[in-house]
Amino acid sequence: MLNRLAKGLLLGAALGMSVQAVAAPSNAELKIGISQEFETLNPIIMSMSASAYMYRMVGRSLVNLTPDGKWVPQLAKEIPSIEKGTAKIIDDGGKKKIVANWEIIEGAKWGDGKPVICADFIASQKIATSPNVAVGEKEQWTQVEKIDVDPKNPKKCTFKYDKAIWSFYQLAQFFPVPAHLELAVFEKHGKAKEGYEKNSNYVRNPTNPGLYSGPYVITEVKLGSHVAFAPNPHFYGKKPNIQKVIVKLIPNTGTMEANLRSGTIDMVSVLGLDFDQALAFEKKAKAEGLPFDVQFVPSVTYEHIDLNLDNPILKDVKVRKALLYSINRDDLVKALFEGRQEVAVHNVSPKDPWFTKDPKVITTYAYSKRTGGKLLDEAGWKMGADGFRSKDGKRLSLVFQTTAGNKTRELVQVYLQNQWKQNGIEVLVKNEPARVFFGDTMSKRKFAGMALFAWVSSPENSPRSTLSSKAIPSNKNGWSGQNYMGWTNAQVDKDLDALDLEFDAKKRTALVHDMLKQYTDEVPVLPLYYRSDISVVPKNLKNYKMSGHQFYETNYIEDWSL
Repeated sequence: MLNRLAKGLLLGAALGMSVQAVAAPSNAELKIGISQEFETLNPIIMSMSASAYMYRMVGRSLVNLTPDGKWVPQLAKEIPSIEKGTAKIIDDGGKKKIVANWEIIEGAKWGDGKPVICADFIASQKIATSPNVAVGEKEQWTQVEKIDVDPKNPKKCTFKYDKAIWSFYQLAQFFPVPAHLELAVFEKHGKAKEGYEKNSNYVRNPTNPGLYSGPYVITEVKLGSHVAFAPNPHFYGKKPNIQKVIVKLIPNTGTMEANLRSGTIDMVSVLGLDFDQALAFEKKAKAEGLPFDVQFVPSVTYEHIDLNLDNPILKDVKVRKALLYSINRDDLVKALFEGRQEVAVHNVSPKDPWFTKDPKVITTYAYSKRTGGKLLDEAGWKMGADGFRSKDGKRLSLVFQTTAGNKTRELVQVYLQNQWKQNGIEVLVKNEPARVFFGDTMSKRKFAGMALFAWVSSPENSPRSTLSSKAIPSNKNGWSGQNYMGWTNAQVDKDLDALDLEFDAKKRTALVHDMLKQYTDEVPVLPLYYRSDISVVPKNLKNYKMSGHQFYETNYIEDWSL
C-alpha cells in the first residue's frame, strides 16, 4: 500500500507538470469527480454516501437540514408543529402518539410530469417496511404508523406516528418513490428476499425520468465510469443554471488530482481527495496560481473502526480497550492531517449540541502502550519471542478491512498496524472495493474483525440505527440495521427508547450522555477522528456551500452557477 501511495502521488505530480492549463468550466457542463461508487439510487435502499450525494441532485424529501443546521420545508408547504396546531399529541388506547398534517407543494412533480402526491409516500413506506426489503434504518419508516389522504386533495396527508417522538418533523430521509412506477414492481417481486431491490426501476431503468423529483434527472448510468444528469423540465423550483452535470467515478484517490489538472473533471466532490492530498494541493494551487479553491469545513463525519463482537478475540472488553490504548491518535492526526482534524472520543461530533468530552461523563483513552500491554496480559495474551502475543497456542491476530484505493484510509491502516504490532498484535489487511465493502461485507456483517469507515449523520440525530440491539443486521431481519458490531446493551436500548419520547432538550442531552458512557466503557468501536469535509471547486463556481453533514450541498445544486 505504501508503494501504491507513492506511485499515485508521483503520477499526479508528473501529469500536473506536463498538462497545460484548461479553460474554466461554464454553465454548459460541470464534471464532478467522486472516489466512491454508488450502490443504488433507490432512496429507500441507499446507504452509501456516494448514493446520497447524487440522489440529492434528483430527489427531494418533505424537509431538509440547511448547512447552518436549520430544518426547512422542501416538498412540504410548511413544517407542522405542535405550537401552530398543525401537529398534536393524542391518546390512542393509553399510548401517546402524534398526528401531523403535511401538505405537498402544488408544483411538485416527477420527471415524467406526474404530480408528487401522498400516495408516493405511502408506497415508499409500504416497500421500506416489508421484511423482504433491506433498508439501513427501518425505524425512520416504521415511526409513521399510518398515512391518511384528504379525499379532496391528494397532496394533503395526515401522518399518524406510532409514538409521540420529539423529532417527528425531521423526515429528511423519508423519501417518496413514484407509486405509479414502483408499486407494480414491489407487488410482483416483493415477496422474495431482495426481489424488489434487484428489480426496481432504479436498477432496471435508472434513466426513467419519472423516478426523480429534483432539479435534475438521470440521463445515463455507466457503472464504474460515470452518471450523467440533465435539468428536470418538471422541477417545481428554480430552473438549474448548469445544463449538464457528469459525476465521474475515480476510485483511486491518487489519480484525482491528475484528472482535475487535465480538465477531465472540473471539481472534486466531498467524496474525493484524501486529506493529505488536499493539503498538498492547496499549497500547490496557491503557489502555481491554479484556478481552484480548496475548501475545508468541519463536519459531523465520524471516522472509526467497527469491531465484530462475534469474533472470540474481540468479545473480551479488555482486548478492545487494549486496542484503543495502543494507538496514538493525537500523533496520527498531527502526522497525517497537520492537526486540522480532531481526535474522536466517541460517535457524537463537536458540531452536535449533544457533544461532550467531560471525563466525568465518558471514559477517555489517552495513548498508553503500557496500559494496553497490561490489559492484554490480564486477558491471557502473552508476548512471545517472535514479537507477537498468543494464548492457548493461538496468535493474537485480527483482520483489518476498509475501502480499497482510499489513500488516507490505507495510510491510516499502515500507521495503526505498526502501532499494534509494537504491542504484539498481528493485524492482517484485507481491503475491498467500496461497492463490495459496503454493499455486502458490512451490510451482512461478513467482516472478520475490524472495519475502518465513516458515519455521516446530522446534529441531534438518534443513534438508534447503529447502537440498538434491534439494528443488528441478520438474515432474519432482512439484513436491516447498521449495528455492524453486533453490540447489545440493555441500558442503551432503554435510553434510545426514552430519547425518542423526550421533548425536554436538557433531558435528551442527559440520555445521550448516558449512552456515551456505555459506549466508551464497553468500546464496541474504536473512535479515530472527526473528519473535515473537503472539496476542490473552480474559482468561478458561485453559490456553492458545503453542509458538513449528511444532507449534501447537492441539495442546492439548482443555485450553483459558473
